Amino acid sequence: MSKIVIVYHSGYGHTKKVAEAVAEGSGGTLLAIDAEGNLPEGGWEQLAAANAIVFGSPTYMGSVSWQFKKFADASSKPWYGQQWKNKLAAAFTNSASMNGDKLSTLHYLFTLSQQHSMYWVGTGMMPSNSKAATRNDINYVASSSGLMTSTPSDASADEMVPGDIATAKAFGQRVAEAAKRFA
Repeated sequence: MSKIVIVYHSGYGHTKKVAEAVAEGSGGTLLAIDAEGNLPEGGWEQLAAANAIVFGSPTYMGSVSWQFKKFADASSKPWYGQQWKNKLAAAFTNSASMNGDKLSTLHYLFTLSQQHSMYWVGTGMMPSNSKAATRNDINYVASSSGLMTSTPSDASADEMVPGDIATAKAFGQRVAEAAKRFA
């Protein structure tokens, strides 16, 4: 059985809610980066034992949060030992705007995975881009390279768009399917 770990930072709870939906869809384990940019005790060992690692960060100023960046910089030790080589990688991000430069965040996370010699899993979803599409449709934000969600800046995590949460669950299922095929 594949071990999927969702390692993420959430500043206001929105990215945490997405991480929970990805975990629900994938059967994975959540691993939160704290407000100081640190993993809990045993976190590095969880990542070393994983078959797939899903990275998650809010998009702040066009990139990952500083807390996630601190984690990424600290991953140079596993990088040096190639501990994550040939594991699956995937990623997600949330920001207040529909675009919000989320692609820059996903590119950062993709680059991190490639530096670790990982294999990337995209969404595998068609966009909901017809005139009949609604904001609650799967992949309305229309990302292929990784999961993107959008939450208005004045909305709580409980007010997130149900379609984005459903998309996150479907993305988690995609990661789990890829992990099974890859095992």
